[in-house]
Amino acid sequence: MTTDQNLVPLRSTHAAPVVFGAGAAIGVLGGMIGLGGAEFRLPLLIGVFGFAALSAVILNKAMSLVVVLVALPARLAAVPAAEVAARWPVAVNLLAGSLLGAWAGASWAVRMRSSTLYKVLAALMVLMAAALLVTHTTTLDTLALPLWAQVPCGVVAGFGIGVVAAIMGVAGGELLIPTIVLLFGVDIKTAGSLSLLVSLPTMLVAFARYSRDGSFAVLGANLRFTVIMASGSVAGAVMGGLLLEVFPDLVLIPALALILLVSAAKLARHK
Repeated sequence: MTTDQNLVPLRSTHAAPVVFGAGAAIGVLGGMIGLGGAEFRLPLLIGVFGFAALSAVILNKAMSLVVVLVALPARLAAVPAAEVAARWPVAVNLLAGSLLGAWAGASWAVRMRSSTLYKVLAALMVLMAAALLVTHTTTLDTLALPLWAQVPCGVVAGFGIGVVAAIMGVAGGELLIPTIVLLFGVDIKTAGSLSLLVSLPTMLVAFARYSRDGSFAVLGANLRFTVIMASGSVAGAVMGGLLLEVFPDLVLIPALALILLVSAAKLARHK
């Protein structure tokens, strides 16, 4: 573990209602667009709760894993299991790249200086904002690639998504869903379920790599904080799902993208 990351096992002293409320707010934002909201949680962990970049990434990854584990059964219940199972080659194709990408991304994150990691996170948040706008405000059509091109493109895309997910501590659904639709021609509802199946092992690989550097000291020191915020995120995601049709995408998506861009600007200037 590098000292540049300032990975001191800092213990959060914020009151439980504040932590739960913050997690719930993030969950609502994510739930309203069918995602976990980890991209919104990361700047909150850094800017409001005062965690250093890598500490925030690891905590974010832990909470993202909890949200995915809770969402997976519900998502599979909403989409017929047979329909998801029939698309297993898509998940395998992406996993061939995403597992390697997760390991590589976590390796790079623990070796970066904190100042560099803040800038990388800011750039990736801009990418997430762009992906959010493309996925929710445009109609995605398959690229209709031949199989000989589709498979390597899936591996390369999976690798890139694995890197981003590991460095940001997110599940990666924001990037996985449009990739599955564009490359493999899967409908967006089934793509959402497949993205969770790809995200889970990808996150576990990133966790395994982070654990090699003793990076879980911050998680052990903030286990109560993590559990409370994750619980709030899950509760908020359920509430956000109920509000799914309340706010039109033409208003909601640009507003959420703007939040990401403002957060990116603040992270880029973070000392």
